[in-house]
Amino acid sequence: MAPHLNTSAATKLPASRNTTADRLLVAASELMIERNSIDVSLSDIAQKSGINAALVKYHFGNKDGLLLALLARDAATEVTHLEYLLAQPIKPTAKLKLHIAGIIKAYYQFPYMNRLIHYLLHESSTEAADEVSKFFVGPLLDFQRRLLAEGVSAGEFRKVDPVLFYTSLIGACDHLFFGRHAMSRATGVGPVTDKVCRDYIAHMEALIFGGMLTRNKEKAVAG
Repeated sequence: MAPHLNTSAATKLPASRNTTADRLLVAASELMIERNSIDVSLSDIAQKSGINAALVKYHFGNKDGLLLALLARDAATEVTHLEYLLAQPIKPTAKLKLHIAGIIKAYYQFPYMNRLIHYLLHESSTEAADEVSKFFVGPLLDFQRRLLAEGVSAGEFRKVDPVLFYTSLIGACDHLFFGRHAMSRATGVGPVTDKVCRDYIAHMEALIFGGMLTRNKEKAVAG
């Protein structure tokens, strides 16, 4: 039998404000950012947090349960804002602009996010993969599908495949941070700063809108 995975931790932690569990998540997050890797051990997390590693099992079931709760914590704000953004009385182009910025800022804050998603979807348990699909991938894909359809109906967007759009935006966000280290060796570029993040948002807006805005909307935005 597989080790127990506490998939309820993602929904219970914000309500209970469990200080010990929160400290473990903060320590795991900080280590992943410092090392630019999700390969951190329970002993590393315990040392960073000052909490006994045995408490991971108590709060999360096992290490994968902790990683699942960490992803849920990190993704919660962005996912929560999706329905709110979709309901705003603004044009689809404005909503998409805010969405692009929001996703990139989330990755700026948690640059390990996409690698964590890949690990939990493909290298962990079926239970973990189902949870990630349920609280992150599914809601994000559904939001983007509805927003793209709204833009097409409004005459602002060309028809775009939602899965390819998701792949383009999320993949670009991950590579900004993960690929930055390879580029620093090849070209000498520095770390991702606030300015780099702002420049990347502007770059991705121009790139995405240049490929999907209708001719009339391109003229309106340019004007």
